[in-house]
Amino acid sequence: MATKQNYDVVIVGGAVVGSAVAYFLAMNPDFDGSILIVERDPSFQHASTSLSVSGIRTQFSNPINVKISQFGLEVIRDFEELCAVDGDRPNLEFHENGYLLLAATDAQEAVMRENHAVQISEGADVCLLTQEEIKERYPHLHVDDLRLGSLGLSGEGWFNNTGLMNGFRRKARALGVDYVIDDVVGVSRQSDRITGITLASGTNVDCGVFVNCSGARANEIAGMAGLSLPVEPRKRTLFVFDCAKPPEGKLPLMCDPSGVYCRPEGNFFLSGCVPEHDPEVAFDDFEPRYDEFEEVIWPALAERAECFEAIKQVNFWAGHYAYNTLDHNVIVGPHTDVKNFIFANGFSGHGLQQGPAIGRGISEWITYGEFRALDLSELGFERVISNAPFLEKNVI
Repeated sequence: MATKQNYDVVIVGGAVVGSAVAYFLAMNPDFDGSILIVERDPSFQHASTSLSVSGIRTQFSNPINVKISQFGLEVIRDFEELCAVDGDRPNLEFHENGYLLLAATDAQEAVMRENHAVQISEGADVCLLTQEEIKERYPHLHVDDLRLGSLGLSGEGWFNNTGLMNGFRRKARALGVDYVIDDVVGVSRQSDRITGITLASGTNVDCGVFVNCSGARANEIAGMAGLSLPVEPRKRTLFVFDCAKPPEGKLPLMCDPSGVYCRPEGNFFLSGCVPEHDPEVAFDDFEPRYDEFEEVIWPALAERAECFEAIKQVNFWAGHYAYNTLDHNVIVGPHTDVKNFIFANGFSGHGLQQGPAIGRGISEWITYGEFRALDLSELGFERVISNAPFLEKNVI
């Protein structure tokens, strides 16, 4: 149970985003309040953090998302120092192999060129590749149908997902943040303020600020306070496969024009796709969509590279995107009316890489009443109220 009955800040959700908020708050010399994180599942076996592709990229269509990932990269590179505790320095094993996005139609090429202009303007290290240049770099790929490629030369790749989460959690604890394993079953609201929460254990905890970091359950938590979010769980199945004759060299995460993607995973490959039918699913529905490998992923990869014709599935699992149906972008910051209800929801698959910047931003808002290091106001709740999507085109 919670160690106190009153906290300055209560955070619901203790995976990477919630723990990043707590870490940056606890590290801020201008904040001296108490912090509680409530987490329903200490194993994190179904957390989006644990079941993700664990990637970070700067290849987005919006400047703010590029900047968010650039800060995430800074944190990943400095993580051993930032989250060292008692001499233990967490190593995130960052594989800076880049993302390779491929375009095969006029429309895909046009979007890729538009996005590239945005990325370059923000200082991202991304280059466009012609058909010939793709073939030269990655001779195993069939390129006859390709119009253009976009490759992250640095600042992109994949890393230890649970390492990032656990590093933030351990450091936050060392800085005095309290964690409790319990389930939020009620959120108390008086007019335009959240006053506290009720836990499944029967404990009531008062709070000054309430932060919703509950992943795919974000709308359920918001509903307890009489609020609503356009966030719902969408299922994504990932497959690990062995390749009889794997391609040589340093390989990026490749995103095929079909929406199928794959990247190296140790001696194997990790793959997935954007489902053709993508309905909302139940919170407890983690049954993999087994047919996606045989019907979608394998055919697309075999067509893209001869070496992927002889592959064997060795593992699979399903996770949830906290999917923002409005515009696929995170909703961050206070509710327009209930100012001490703070959102960090609807990452749509980008929560792991965006967690550090969102955590820092929310800590600034709580401490100063404004975003400082990076203006996240474009991603605020106001756009939900006005039904004004702030679209992100590069959703994988």
